[in-house]
Amino acid sequence: MRAHRIDRPADLDVVRESYDQVADDYARMVVTTGMGDIRRHPWLKASIDAFADTVGRLGPVLDVGCGPGTVTGYLAERGLDVSGVDLSPRMIENARRLHPQCRFSVASATELDLDEASLGGVLGWWSLFNLPRDVLPRVLAHFAHALKPGGHLITGTHVGDEDAVRTEAYGGVPVRWTTYKWRPEQLVDLIEQAGLHPVAELRLPADEWSGPGVVVMAKRPV
Repeated sequence: MRAHRIDRPADLDVVRESYDQVADDYARMVVTTGMGDIRRHPWLKASIDAFADTVGRLGPVLDVGCGPGTVTGYLAERGLDVSGVDLSPRMIENARRLHPQCRFSVASATELDLDEASLGGVLGWWSLFNLPRDVLPRVLAHFAHALKPGGHLITGTHVGDEDAVRTEAYGGVPVRWTTYKWRPEQLVDLIEQAGLHPVAELRLPADEWSGPGVVVMAKRPV
């Protein structure tokens, strides 16, 4: 039985359909422009490398909201036992095409059935910002439940004071989703409330692809 009941977001189907619509353009932009490819962003790569060094010996790692599998593939190349899940079936099709050596499946962050202390690491890498404000705390608590003692979560998200309703994305494709933005201290507080101990934080200015962001890594106490 799931330890943390998570309500299904009312707009989940609309968000899934939107990401299906942009999946091919997004995957193409990652390959052609480097958008979302941590190898071209040294501070983001350093964050993922630190995460990989920390959890590599702790057991399986789950990349939640993996998109076309860019970070999943990178972690697999580093020798981690990693798999990816994403809300969008089309994103998963692209992930399997681009990273055939990895395991991927279709699932929402709100639908995961994770056993207690079953994972060495969990990623929510710019993939949780569509979760409503009353849903994200439950998802984080479920991640904490799934981590082994000493296991780590790494998450990155958009920073701001006002949410953004998107009507187009990635080359002008029509979409319908809300980007819920958090102040860094708010996100850290949610992570602590979930039962995790923050160990590192990286604040990022806006760049050509996105507004300001924050990366937080936290561990389940031993």
